[in-house]
Amino acid sequence: MKRNLALFLCFSNLLVGLAVAEWNIKGLRIWKNNDGLDITLKNYCEAWRINVELHNIRNFEIVPEECTDYIGKYMSSTQYMVDSERTIQECIIYLSNSFTLTGDGKDGWIFDVDDTLLSNIPYFKNHRHGGEKLNITSFEAWVRESNGRALEHTLNLFNQIKRKGIKIFLISSRGEHLRDATTENLFKVGYSNWHGLILRSGDDNCKTVQQYKEEQRKLLMSKGYRIWGIVGSQWSSLLGLPSPKRTFKLPNSLYYDP
Repeated sequence: MKRNLALFLCFSNLLVGLAVAEWNIKGLRIWKNNDGLDITLKNYCEAWRINVELHNIRNFEIVPEECTDYIGKYMSSTQYMVDSERTIQECIIYLSNSFTLTGDGKDGWIFDVDDTLLSNIPYFKNHRHGGEKLNITSFEAWVRESNGRALEHTLNLFNQIKRKGIKIFLISSRGEHLRDATTENLFKVGYSNWHGLILRSGDDNCKTVQQYKEEQRKLLMSKGYRIWGIVGSQWSSLLGLPSPKRTFKLPNSLYYDP
């Protein structure tokens, strides 16, 4: 609880002049800032979520205790689906209006896997919606069950890109030892005919997710591929060089993958 209070106090600097600096958010439903603005727990948690999406809040290990219920409800809500679908609509607009394919077999697109193609929301629902520090052993046991649901809006985009003749590469921070389970899950929910599924080898374990994915993009581009876009739910899937023509981020404030 002390850690979560400290997180809130740091975050409060982003709000305009809180009148009181020390308090327990669980025990206070509404408070006022110096401008007389009423701030609720819902306001605070939504501001926390938005700043995660904006990449202002980074490297958090858990969702603040005060906001786990709020984040869980959002990730299971119609609003989450609408937000995600809007991201996919922007991809479709870009695909339709922004470029002409060369037809030389070197046009490429990258998808992340977790919470991009496959949803892990059922797993996190059983682990306090991100309120528990991620346990790799537990999470990999979930992955081995191959029960992740397809994100339907992303599946539709995946199939549209495939029909255009763009080669699809899946770059995931999952380990190579999870290849069979990942492939089984993807096939089971409707994904097929990707050009490459790239998973972490043992040599990649000492790298951050961003470093690993940067290296994989560089390798693809060194083979002549033009990466027209990336879709992912974590900033580490999108940042760094070499960069694609466009990046598209899906909402996800359940965890932070550095």
